[in-house]
Amino acid sequence: MEAFLLSFGIIFVAELGDKSQLMALTFAARYRAVTILIAITAATALVHLVSVVFGAVLGAALPTDVISVVAGIAFLGFAAWTIRGDELDDEDEVRAARSDRSVLLTVGLAFFLAELGDKTMLATITLATKNGLFGTWLGSTLGMVAADALAIVVGQQLGARLPERTVKVGAAITFVVFGVLLIVEGIR
Repeated sequence: MEAFLLSFGIIFVAELGDKSQLMALTFAARYRAVTILIAITAATALVHLVSVVFGAVLGAALPTDVISVVAGIAFLGFAAWTIRGDELDDEDEVRAARSDRSVLLTVGLAFFLAELGDKTMLATITLATKNGLFGTWLGSTLGMVAADALAIVVGQQLGARLPERTVKVGAAITFVVFGVLLIVEGIR
């Protein structure tokens, strides 16, 4: 349960203002929200399953104190990445605009590809090095889906008036706090 709650919270915050959240808003303008959520859930579950397995292998291979320090440094990097922000590039816009394929397949594939190497994937790997695998996988998957669902609902209601800077700063502060705590734990 601890792995689930920790992963849910961290990934939810990490996803706020992320590129895939922008993709969810783009898809929401064209397609049904339920279809988008199903595709996001499937793609996220698969990416985070791979992440958790990779994190477990790393966790078994490295000493715990080294993992804590590396994870803390990674979280500080995630904070900087969050402040810098994500934007949809031309390739992402093309993926979002495709309508000649199944909407479910298009959205699922777009999210799967967008998440490879993304901060939420890297954060999930980091969490899986020290926490329960199933709880980390389930928490990270549901945290991301919840954040993207929130983006769809809020985006449909408020349009472009989201306080993006506030969201970015809040997410960055959360990463800094967790990063510092992990580094301190690893050094002790």
